Amino acid sequence: MVVTSSAPRAVLSQSLRALRHRDFRIYWTTQLVSLIGTWMQSVAQGWLMHRLTGSPWMLGLLGFAQFLPVLLFSLFAGVLVDRFDRRRLLLWTQSLAMLQAVALAWLVSSGAAQPWMVLTLAFVFGTINAFDLPTRQSLVFDLVGRDDLSNGIALNSAAFNAARIVGPALAGVMVAAVGEAGCFWINAASYLVVLAGLVQIRLTERAVAAAGPVLARLTEGVRYVWRQRGLRELLLLLGLMGGIGFQYTTLLPVYARTILAAGPREYGLLVSAFGLGSIVAAIRMTRPLSRWDLRRHLLVGLVIAGLGQAGFAWSRSLPLTLVMGFLSGFGLILYISSTNTLVQMTAADAFRGRVMSLYTFMFVGMAPFGALLAGSLAQRYGAPIATSVCAILLLSGALWVSARLRDVAAREEMAAQTAVPPDPVG
Repeated sequence: MVVTSSAPRAVLSQSLRALRHRDFRIYWTTQLVSLIGTWMQSVAQGWLMHRLTGSPWMLGLLGFAQFLPVLLFSLFAGVLVDRFDRRRLLLWTQSLAMLQAVALAWLVSSGAAQPWMVLTLAFVFGTINAFDLPTRQSLVFDLVGRDDLSNGIALNSAAFNAARIVGPALAGVMVAAVGEAGCFWINAASYLVVLAGLVQIRLTERAVAAAGPVLARLTEGVRYVWRQRGLRELLLLLGLMGGIGFQYTTLLPVYARTILAAGPREYGLLVSAFGLGSIVAAIRMTRPLSRWDLRRHLLVGLVIAGLGQAGFAWSRSLPLTLVMGFLSGFGLILYISSTNTLVQMTAADAFRGRVMSLYTFMFVGMAPFGALLAGSLAQRYGAPIATSVCAILLLSGALWVSARLRDVAAREEMAAQTAVPPDPVG
């Protein structure tokens, strides 16, 4: 029997099918470069704050400063995303993010950086991110269309998490060799690549939301989501998980410097371990998946992430800690990517920007409170207790999803018998 390579090629073609679209190829490639720089800055910024202060509380405050603007502004950003050209909005947000990186790099290079300056620039970056995130999430649909949406989201996640492996590893080397400033300068330069890519993208005209008062359009979007039980429950669960359950990253400098008595290279390895698990999950998500597959991934992802974080919290061995970090990253991205895909598959095109702004609000906007809580618990009781609280919450979320899946299965069986359309998301 002759064995051919046609089957593996077919699988690969299916896994990369969103890259058939020219504009998405440009966007995806340039974003990958920029995201490596962003992760380098994120790792170096946490290390810088812990070096300047030595305080877990200040790491929590740093996370609060960076995520608070998303809570304040992301819902209003959704109105703009539905109203204006998304490519132009990204040109603005990415340009402003580049200037923020330049300012941070200059302060550290000149030796003038103080904790309050790092906090201020983190708030500035968070404000930019409040408008950037829902724009980027919504743009994927414009670039690939509905048929390839699930694959486009998965490839976007794969790029994000590939950068999450490469960026922290490079940052660990750079911080050890030349200090944090080198990471900030590289991040600033990486924005030039994504700006050049955005200039080349030519999107077709799309229908935009009618002009009107921002508050009225925002309220319209919230009501749209609230009327749909599936969307409403997905986003409320994401707010709880994202707000508290995902705060392990806030405390990674504490694990590296204090618990494991390691340096910046090991810190970079910790972040990369989470990233490696995340990219494996993202690659898994590139396969064609049914709605029921996606729902099941919500449960599996939360269970694996919760168990991984529990092991991470109490490990005192670097190899075991890296394995637990890998499991946590795998589970979290399995859950997040499934949530993102289910939300976008269900959202009406006219409300996509506002729906994704609510997604951003829940996923990132709740994080300031979780960051402060994690920092406070770590300051008072230690980082392992704080991370264990996150793990318990993730496992509690898994129990709720398990009960909800049984309810959805029962209703879908009834719907099949009565020809009534089932809940689109569950």
